[in-house]
Amino acid sequence: MNNKKLWMAAAALAACMQMSAQVNAGDSVMSHARGNRLSVGGYGEVAFSRNFYSDHVSRYSQPEQHKDDPSHGKFDIPHVVVYMGYDFGKGWTMGTEIEFEHGGTGIAYEKEDEEGGEWEQETEKGGEVELEQFWIQKSFGRFANIRAGHIVVPVGLNNAHHEPLNFFTVYRPEGENTILPSTWHQTGVSFWGRSGDFRYEAQLLAGLNADQFTNTGWIHKGHKSPMEYDVANKYGIAARVDNYSVPGLRMAISGYYGHSIGNSYPRNANGVDAEYKGRVVIGSFDFSYNAHNWIVRGQADYGYLSDASQLKYVYNRLNSKSPFKHTAFVSKNAYAIGIEAGYNVFSQFERLRAQDKKMYVFGRYEMYNPYASQTKNTPYDYTAVKRMAVGVNYYPLPQIVVKAEYSQRFLKKLYNNEPAINIGIAYEGFFR
Repeated sequence: MNNKKLWMAAAALAACMQMSAQVNAGDSVMSHARGNRLSVGGYGEVAFSRNFYSDHVSRYSQPEQHKDDPSHGKFDIPHVVVYMGYDFGKGWTMGTEIEFEHGGTGIAYEKEDEEGGEWEQETEKGGEVELEQFWIQKSFGRFANIRAGHIVVPVGLNNAHHEPLNFFTVYRPEGENTILPSTWHQTGVSFWGRSGDFRYEAQLLAGLNADQFTNTGWIHKGHKSPMEYDVANKYGIAARVDNYSVPGLRMAISGYYGHSIGNSYPRNANGVDAEYKGRVVIGSFDFSYNAHNWIVRGQADYGYLSDASQLKYVYNRLNSKSPFKHTAFVSKNAYAIGIEAGYNVFSQFERLRAQDKKMYVFGRYEMYNPYASQTKNTPYDYTAVKRMAVGVNYYPLPQIVVKAEYSQRFLKKLYNNEPAINIGIAYEGFFR
């Protein structure tokens, strides 16, 4: 591809990303500008929250005692990300994404609500700095690309489009972020391409690790490994298809299948680890619409875990000295459904339109449950959540957004609802 064609493709990609928010996260690291071989960019978020509910460890086990507890607040830097991509020529490219989560690195202390409020010191892989993407790609044409390395797994709306200009709320959409890894990234091989109005992708990955599954997060941490490598005793496959036939509208289906029990170190050749598979099956539909001054986004995810009742007998979950979760019960089913819509009120003012300023007034509603089934008759009713949020997104520039929202989680009658105010500022763009 000559420089003129490369520039035209890059311009189209960048315009689509900024105006329609329809570029897959795995592709966005390669948004070259003006034909440069090197592209550098990223995104970042700063947030303030005031939560008008208790943060006590027994707020769910003894809700009546914490109904009138004081509010609590926090400042946070949820994500700061640096993109870097390079075009070697002859169809060979490289992409990287380094993420700094919550402004720091290293070891962190946290209270484990699942273990009676016990203080624990935990180290996640890479601490709070993660390599979310590092891959080398060979392109044979628009229709066929092979990518090998550490890649984004584009299952669900949030994983495929998780940059801060792709959702209205201050924090990433809560439902998907609870039940699925976010951002879901693993080492593997991907085949992807575009043909007509379709983008398609299929991936071969290491399986998820059932030792990391929990009652309140389902498979959320299943892609993480405390080792220096990803254990691959078992394998998983992921696939996604996006359609762009209608101007301004993107619709997609995505899914995952893989085995999870026994995909850990050390591998136990006996007992539950050898007898059961722990099949993880996920299906998802999502869409985004950006036209006529409206942005509407939505998703529906459903997940199934076979042999969920057997996880309490898995070797590493029984070993109190292992670095894995020791929660006894994990649900065999989980779901997350959400929709948000915003209208650009500045579109009605000619002077503001001319200055390319935007302000979306939005509403969001979602419902989710990481413990949607009763394994061994243990319901964990507080995991069933309905959440609404209303607020504004102000864009002084296309690459910068200021967000403010009021939100509330609605729990079952036994528990206390959880209102909050969140304010944030974020950017997303390319510098070269």
